[in-house]
Amino acid sequence: MAEKLNGRTGWPALIDRCAEWLPARFRRGTAVVPVVRLSGVIGAVTPLRPGMTLAAIARTLERAFATRNAKAVALLINSPGGSPVQSRQIYLRIRQLAEEKNLPVLVFVEDVAASGGYMLACAGDEIFCDPSSILGSIGVVGGSFGLTELIRKVGVERRLYTAGEHKAMLDPFLPEDPDDVARLKAIQREIHTIFIALVKKSRGARLKGAEDVLFTGEYWAGETSVSLGLADGIGDLRSTLRARYGEKVLTPVIAPATGLLSGLFGRRSAGAGMLASLEGLPEDVISALESRAIWARFGF
Repeated sequence: MAEKLNGRTGWPALIDRCAEWLPARFRRGTAVVPVVRLSGVIGAVTPLRPGMTLAAIARTLERAFATRNAKAVALLINSPGGSPVQSRQIYLRIRQLAEEKNLPVLVFVEDVAASGGYMLACAGDEIFCDPSSILGSIGVVGGSFGLTELIRKVGVERRLYTAGEHKAMLDPFLPEDPDDVARLKAIQREIHTIFIALVKKSRGARLKGAEDVLFTGEYWAGETSVSLGLADGIGDLRSTLRARYGEKVLTPVIAPATGLLSGLFGRRSAGAGMLASLEGLPEDVISALESRAIWARFGF
């Protein structure tokens, strides 16, 4: 007698019975939305404290977009920005994968998506945020210190030898040169123009604020960001995906790959890690302070 299951008999019924033993994400008809978390300062901070880079997350993104039965890819973003180059490269890779796999990208902002973090958010077809999220800061910033008076007081003489008229431009131990500042600002304006063009291309007609408001480097909380068109709505990942894909939608988190080889070659032993920490302590402390300062600009 042929086996009967859900009104089906024969081989179809047997296939249905076997499918019950598969993980839910591999069953036909199951809605899956893989989740990738993009968190932290963007770009290499120091060798001991690496930030978010394309090289570090490319494989994770590829795995997310290759997920079987995926209906979309969700990005959880919590970043105050960092390197404009790495921000744009990550943005481009996300958009390339979205087009190759024909999958929509849904972005969910946690605490902050500002500066380069907002550039990452622009890789989404839709952007959702919390009412208390911080979005925006569409601008370019750079900073340094002037130590000329300090070294004069302690009796230190600065000796610097260069080949190239502007090789020592903006050296913090030399008096500030207005021409050097003008050159730096010209570079910043060029990068800012690229950033603005990316936001306009991504958000298009959804942008509702005036350019002299949106692109000044200012940032806003969630509700105002939505009203300005920087985000599409207020919503969290779980509720939004359940409303769109059903109560049984699966949201596997795609984490960086680990394994034997990464354990052998990608991690230090406890002793080696301690030695490296001791050797690089001043640099690591400075790195931590710089990272903390970037977050603090947005109240975090």
